[in-house]
Amino acid sequence: MAEGRGREVAATKAVEEDVRGGGVPLIVKEFVAGGVAGGVAKTAVAPLERVKILFQTRRAEFHTVGLLGSFQKILQTEGLLGFYRGNGASVARIVPYAALHYMAYEQYRRWIILGFPDVGKGPVLDLVAGSIAGGTAVIFTYPLDLVRTKLAYQVVGPSRLKNKGPYHSSEQVYRGILDCILKIHRQNGLRGLYRGVGPSLYGIFPYSGLKFYFYEELKRHIPEEHKQDVIMKLACGSLSALLGQTITYPLDVVRRQMQVQALSTSNNKSGKGTFESLVMISQTQGWRQLFSGLSINYLKVVPSVAIGFTVYDIMKSWLKVPSRDEADAASAVTENKSNHPSSLHTS
Repeated sequence: MAEGRGREVAATKAVEEDVRGGGVPLIVKEFVAGGVAGGVAKTAVAPLERVKILFQTRRAEFHTVGLLGSFQKILQTEGLLGFYRGNGASVARIVPYAALHYMAYEQYRRWIILGFPDVGKGPVLDLVAGSIAGGTAVIFTYPLDLVRTKLAYQVVGPSRLKNKGPYHSSEQVYRGILDCILKIHRQNGLRGLYRGVGPSLYGIFPYSGLKFYFYEELKRHIPEEHKQDVIMKLACGSLSALLGQTITYPLDVVRRQMQVQALSTSNNKSGKGTFESLVMISQTQGWRQLFSGLSINYLKVVPSVAIGFTVYDIMKSWLKVPSRDEADAASAVTENKSNHPSSLHTS
């Protein structure tokens, strides 16, 4: 008891010091920890992410060759670097996305606890905070996700990567993140940079919320002596991600196809909304297409979540971020003192 109370007091003092400007703010530490975790995890699974996008967008030369065949084709036509095509844009997106997601989740969680104390600290809190945080992160980083998809969708031969034409004469080749952003904006304006954001938001709200919801619910069934075990946390995180992905995956497929419509010569139907596209894909391509690439996504999610959680925990420890309960208690004390300034001078 004494040790736990000591940690809480120390966390309270740390948060108060951050508020007064005497240390690095807690939200900045959470932002940095989340960004590093996201970047490391995304790079580790980049090859699977590339193949998954090619499957989702029905790239003709990859649609029927399977997982191993896709790896062989990428290796033959683009070399090892082909597995990381679009990964620069992916990391450029995921670092701010993960940073915003983790930081916003923790911050929304604290705000809800302070503003609506009757809600409690159960899984419903994590469902709401996680959903809002996911939407916040998507809105701020979506153009980079669009760029990542367009770069990953391109398939060019080795001799064409430097300064030659595209692999298919009808396909626009983007030469990098900035080049892609400029060309999209020139052709379609700001609206073009947010093409497909609808299904992204429809998907991220339930996925992000469900991921945190399942994670907290699974942790409830872990014996107390194993709650701090990293392996158990990773297992819960991986399973929660799998459950969330399965439920919301069709919206991810719709998003990818909307993003690459301008590149696809076989798709003449454009301008459809999220749910119209969902019905159209189901009718013209079959309902199985709505889950195309899901098996690869499973292979990707498990190591990604495992690496992400591990790196996030390591970074929080290195940055001396207090535990969530300690931070909640410290924030409550700080909020109370800010509402009653005279209490700061009573001791």
